[in-house]
Amino acid sequence: MMQGKLRKMTTELSDTVHYRLPLVQKDNVSTDYVDMNNLIGKKITLRYENEINCISCGVKTKKSYSQGHCYMCMKTLPECDMCIMKPETCHYAEGTCRDSAWADDHCMQKHFVYLANSSGIKVGITRGTQVPTRWMDQGAVQALSIFEVQDRLMSGLLEVIIKKHVSDRTDWRKMLKGVIEEIDLVKYRDELMQACADEIQLLQQQHGEQALSALSESDLVDINYPVLEYPEKIKSFNFDKTPEITGVLKGIKGQYLILDTGVLNIRKFTGYNVTLEHD
Repeated sequence: MMQGKLRKMTTELSDTVHYRLPLVQKDNVSTDYVDMNNLIGKKITLRYENEINCISCGVKTKKSYSQGHCYMCMKTLPECDMCIMKPETCHYAEGTCRDSAWADDHCMQKHFVYLANSSGIKVGITRGTQVPTRWMDQGAVQALSIFEVQDRLMSGLLEVIIKKHVSDRTDWRKMLKGVIEEIDLVKYRDELMQACADEIQLLQQQHGEQALSALSESDLVDINYPVLEYPEKIKSFNFDKTPEITGVLKGIKGQYLILDTGVLNIRKFTGYNVTLEHD
């Protein structure tokens, strides 16, 4: 039996994605890690202890905002600003960023625009340091970087152009059913480059040659997940409605635990204090 405050699972890309579940302890410093791959095929129980702590300031909060923050942190921290969800609205250059030092480390850094296949083809963006973590968190079975850009704003502007032709969303229910048809992402990349050529050229003229570069030789990444059995029907658990969740862990994909009784999105309940028991 282990107890602690949930954080999103850490991932390691190998032949099969390896997952560890962080449980932050009461001192808010030490963290215990549960090897979740070792629990696949076993009966587990996750019990919500009716306490949520903000992942930033640690204060107790009745409700979680922006994946684990209290209301005050949600309203003031740069990582909770709307431009994180819509990077094309970045206002760093206007001098109105909530925390320019944080932005220097997270937004004013190299980003990648990519194509992925999680529930079908999608376009997405991620900071350079988050490759391939971002793809595993989304449950992608294939991924291909198609542009390298100078900062988050540029990745957002480029994504806006590309998503006129390709969705930027994942159908999480379809992703969890496991039958994802293989897609020729290289072919799609080449078709998108041609379809978006004029707008991309204009973007580069406006922001400079160094702002973005096309990646025509990047490697396709295939990702396999530790799943014994995918669900035929998707039942999603919610700790706020079902504080105790029990079932045999059939697998893990994205940030979802797949039980024989339903699925649980760990990332949605970041900051929740839980007890984990297993056979």
